[in-house]
Amino acid sequence: MSLIKYILRIADSSLIEGQRLSEWCSKGPTLEEDIAMSNIALDLFGQANGFLEYASKIDKKKSPDDFAFKRDEGDFYNLKISEQPNGHFGTTMVKLFFSSTYRYLLYEELSSSNDETISALSLKSIKEVKYHLKHSKSWIIRLGDGTKESNNKVQQSLNTLWEFTGEYFEEDSIDLEMKKNGIGLTKSLENKWKDIVIDTLNKAKLEVPKSTYMQTGGKQGLHTEYLGKILTEMQSIPRKYPDAKW
Repeated sequence: MSLIKYILRIADSSLIEGQRLSEWCSKGPTLEEDIAMSNIALDLFGQANGFLEYASKIDKKKSPDDFAFKRDEGDFYNLKISEQPNGHFGTTMVKLFFSSTYRYLLYEELSSSNDETISALSLKSIKEVKYHLKHSKSWIIRLGDGTKESNNKVQQSLNTLWEFTGEYFEEDSIDLEMKKNGIGLTKSLENKWKDIVIDTLNKAKLEVPKSTYMQTGGKQGLHTEYLGKILTEMQSIPRKYPDAKW
């Protein structure tokens, strides 16, 4: 069903990004930042859970946990950028900045969805994502306009991750169907996303990457080698004890 797949695309990107970000727990550069990243990861898990709960109401044979822990790699529809390794702190902030900018614009648009549940979930999530965007944006500016070393490292991260940003704005038959029914996005967010990103990079004294090659396939269940490893860890206990009650 198109609606379920559309919902899972939103949920999966938040779920996998949250799982990646949680890897920083107890490893942050400062205690304050350790707590901040852990809280952002929890926000992403909460957002994912809200959409997975909605999916389970449509497909009553599956619970939110079934969707999270009992699907195989090819049945996940997250964007590829969410599964990329954390790398150093600057790389993580670039990933978070890209995704938070997109997610903020996405939820802002979906808050007017004809689907009341999607609209309500989006309105609830906007407040959290505003903080994620503010937090990551401030770090991009701080690191870019910091030392020569920090600027070089963040620029390298930007250059590496830029090829994954095209997926944000891809449209397929499911997106077009949701648009036609007033459920999904009614317009492209690409220009707004680029405006925020370019303005921030200018303030950070960083350059917009020149590469035009873009990754694709995440929304169709095609992924990089990293997703399988994430799922192996994330799903190990639920798959080992499938009937356990927590």
